[in-house]
Amino acid sequence: MLDRKWIIENEALAKSNLLKRGEDFGTQIEDLVAIEKKRVNLLQEVEQLRFERNQIQVEFRKGPTDELKEQSKILSVRLKDLEETLKQQDEETQNRLLALPNILHQEVPCGSTSDENVEVARDEKGLNSRKHITSVPHFQLQGKTHQIDFEHATKISGARFSSLKGDFARLERALINFMLDTHRGHGYTEMMVPYMVNYTSMLSSGQFPKMEEDAFKVQDRDLYLIPTAEVSLINHFQNQVLEEKELDVSLVAFSPCFRAEAGSYGVDTRGLIRLHQFHKIELVKVVHPDRSYEAFEQIVADARRVLDLLELPYRVMLLCSGDIGFSSSLTYDLEVWVQSQKTYREISSVSNCGDFQARRAKIRYRPKSGNDKKKTSFVHTLNGSGLAVGRTLLALSEYYQDGEGRIAIPEVLQPYLGGQKVIEWDAE
Repeated sequence: MLDRKWIIENEALAKSNLLKRGEDFGTQIEDLVAIEKKRVNLLQEVEQLRFERNQIQVEFRKGPTDELKEQSKILSVRLKDLEETLKQQDEETQNRLLALPNILHQEVPCGSTSDENVEVARDEKGLNSRKHITSVPHFQLQGKTHQIDFEHATKISGARFSSLKGDFARLERALINFMLDTHRGHGYTEMMVPYMVNYTSMLSSGQFPKMEEDAFKVQDRDLYLIPTAEVSLINHFQNQVLEEKELDVSLVAFSPCFRAEAGSYGVDTRGLIRLHQFHKIELVKVVHPDRSYEAFEQIVADARRVLDLLELPYRVMLLCSGDIGFSSSLTYDLEVWVQSQKTYREISSVSNCGDFQARRAKIRYRPKSGNDKKKTSFVHTLNGSGLAVGRTLLALSEYYQDGEGRIAIPEVLQPYLGGQKVIEWDAE
């Protein structure tokens, strides 16, 4: 959530910045500023009436009179009406703020679609020697013993679900443990988090109200299935004041992710790219504002390290203004090579949200020294996938095929599979 005071003081800048996202928020900002100015004036009037009420109470102690009683009654009625109006205006301001996305960082390029994202790095490893190989698409790897199975999952749950069997199930479990161990070895504290959260938690993390149609709700309960462990990790600190010495915090969590994918029907309907349920390793940092972009580069490096260890080709893309997420001020996507499609596909998205989520979730820190020791400030929050597990399995299962029914297992994963070096895919 944006700072209401900042918007009033920088109305033109807010309009021009958010216009880059491809939607004109000018009217919303103007309405918000008008309402907020009225609210500030009303607040001043309320405070004046409260002062007058206190003065009357002082006079009452000296000796109540009919005149004082009448003044107190009139003032109390007026004050109650104004306080109710003030509450309504404050709620209106809050609702309008919740509808506004984050301010974009100056590095974000202007653009309307993903085609205008900017490549900032690439690591192709041995890709040139393998580009010519025709791999069996992962959604056709349906042997008798080892399967990436969509048919039975569809029977059980419907479209956009998958099941894994045999070595493919073991490979996914190996990837999860490998990713968690890798990040834990680089300073992240591992967590297991709730997979269902309440409305406030979805709102605080920036999922709601913008993406409410993408959420799966538990019937007759104030609970939603998480679209990412980021929601649970951010809200771990909800309504807290951290001491500065507690910063910076680095967390990693494995979780299933649940997304309705509203509005994406007809897109990526085959395979593991866009499912209603998938597994992901999530990285979250809660940091001092002065170290915000240093932390951002670190998460990017940590996500890249997983791809480097797996020896998968990938590229790093700076998202343009029309493709960046609602809560983010700056985002890099890591895109892994998908052999059957001969192109790169997103496998991780790393975002710096600044104090946007912290304002919603009310996460602050208290400076350890100086003149502002008693004053609290908002932390900065960052998140990234480290990585999307199903998409990693997809990339591995296609890139490491040898054309003879075998899939090589990267060396770093072999200890998690009892030393196994290949998956013998038994085609029917």
